Amino acid sequence: MNVLPHLSAIEFHSAWAMGMRVNFLASNLHYPLKKMTGSGIYAPASPRAFHYDMKTEEGKLLLAQLDSHPHPTPVVNWTSYASGVEAHSMGNQEFTGTIFFDKFTFLELKAIGGNYTVCQRDLCCHLSYKMSEKRSDEVYALGAFDGLHTVEGRYYLQICTLLKCKTTDLHTCGDSVETASTRFEMFSLSGTFGTQYVFPEVLLSEIQLAPGEFQVSSDGRLFSLKPTSGPVLTVTLFGRLYEKDSAPNALSDLTTQALRFNPKTEA
Repeated sequence: MNVLPHLSAIEFHSAWAMGMRVNFLASNLHYPLKKMTGSGIYAPASPRAFHYDMKTEEGKLLLAQLDSHPHPTPVVNWTSYASGVEAHSMGNQEFTGTIFFDKFTFLELKAIGGNYTVCQRDLCCHLSYKMSEKRSDEVYALGAFDGLHTVEGRYYLQICTLLKCKTTDLHTCGDSVETASTRFEMFSLSGTFGTQYVFPEVLLSEIQLAPGEFQVSSDGRLFSLKPTSGPVLTVTLFGRLYEKDSAPNALSDLTTQALRFNPKTEA
């Protein structure tokens, strides 16, 4: 089931292939009413074929040629570049927003281009960017999340994300949105991740991927190779700290959540 902004099928499956440096094939159940759509054939460097269709009930056969043994890509040090970057807030006020029940720390991107830094706990996210134009009817933000996700599963995340807010109201930053109008001339996103398992995502308007338009450097930067071919929904580094999924505070977090939904529950 597609959950924007970070967990749409083609978005995360392509990111997983790149992050794990493997070929990955996924055939999703095509059931638009339940937001179940999005199949693909993905190589480590780029998607080879993908299909996303929320408008019809018809399926599609995907064909692609893959190297059975993909060329090895350099091992990425996901904190190398970010750990040496000086923080830039450009005087902006931080605010919080929620993505899939997780509370992110955000900074609004108020200029047509610049350098921004936002931090949460041990994670600091750095962004350099230039928009093709700064529209008055669209707002973008840089967000960071470092914590244990406890809804519909328990897993520890570190996420750096550039995303379009649903409206110009900052309270909608993190809400699901499928269309945008702003293209980017360039972007470079990095973070001080505490894990080697980081999955790079770039999603364009109308839930489209951007094959061949970006890459990851060995020092941990997700950067554009050319101006984006379509308006940007999100540019994200989605990190997983598997060893912290069973963190000591996980049980207390779940107990608190249970009490919130059922005040009569006894801890």
